[in-house]
Amino acid sequence: MAAVEIQNVSKAFGKTEIIRQVSVDVPDGAFVVLVGPSGCGKSTLLRMIAGLEDIDSGVIRIGGRAINDVEPKNRDIAMVFQNYALYPHLSIAENMGFSLRLAGRSKAEIMERVAETARILGLSQYLARYPRQLSGGQRQRVAMGRAIVRNPQVFLFDEPLSNLDAKLRVQMRAELKELHARLKTTTVYVTHDQIEAMTLADRIVVMRDGVVEQVGAPLELYDRPANTFVASFIGSPAMNFLEGSLSRENGAAVFVSAGGTRFPVTAGDAAKAGDVAVTYGIRPEHLVLAPDGEGTEAEIAALEPTGSETHVVARTGGDRLMAVLRERITARAGDTLSLSPSPGAGHLFETASGRRIGA
Repeated sequence: MAAVEIQNVSKAFGKTEIIRQVSVDVPDGAFVVLVGPSGCGKSTLLRMIAGLEDIDSGVIRIGGRAINDVEPKNRDIAMVFQNYALYPHLSIAENMGFSLRLAGRSKAEIMERVAETARILGLSQYLARYPRQLSGGQRQRVAMGRAIVRNPQVFLFDEPLSNLDAKLRVQMRAELKELHARLKTTTVYVTHDQIEAMTLADRIVVMRDGVVEQVGAPLELYDRPANTFVASFIGSPAMNFLEGSLSRENGAAVFVSAGGTRFPVTAGDAAKAGDVAVTYGIRPEHLVLAPDGEGTEAEIAALEPTGSETHVVARTGGDRLMAVLRERITARAGDTLSLSPSPGAGHLFETASGRRIGA
């Protein structure tokens, strides 16, 4: 195992900058997820760690050794791709042991390592089969097994679950988490799925347009997003945003949106905001039902029952809000209900810059 240090790394294709002075530290044994929308540069950064893309400037170190000019095969990393990349004419055992055979390891050692890795991944009964005889989830396990069998310093995962159906993705997330807890190998994982990032990561790196917007533990990013981009990307359904200004009513600080919605604000946040135009953010799960007359009256535009919770799309004045309610409600579209933010759950951002106020 080894730490990965990325220092002031940049990459451009022609005149198009893909990675811009990115610095990220991946501690030894950590599971770090690079997350962001398509085109943000996360996969390019992963490929630079792997040696599949050249580094224009900056330095990447693995275990304290600069690897900018080190061949991919000599970096002691193993990569798992989105499309499995298995050899269809080789058995599962041969696929998993292929890299060891290329490295000149003995047949006995290869068999021993493959058998142990197959046991860990629940693939022992499939070693004589071929990739076409396995399900998508089983083939992804084989791809992971081919990486694990090498016992590398660093695992690199490039959206490995994106080709799986929803149920299988949930299952494989749990298996990946358990696998990392067992192996404790330094892992860098790329995804555009923020649920994967939240459930798998020790630390999340949120990227946009080739730069790092915020780095932190999953709940740190959820509770204190650095800006509106991070706030909108982390959390599902996405955070509600209302633009407006702060005022005082009956001695208390209040946010008033352009559409007329009013939500209470703590005195500390109001003092930090000053007189700038602000954007108020509230997560759908932090909007709760309030007694009539005590919250904000909202008209239901749509209801989406999921069983464990109810998603409510509501309109209040000129604003649209999404609320996630734990209660089962009998209302229907066109009815009104009263919504109120949980105490202290609101976020304030500068409208012009998007930066969190008081960060």
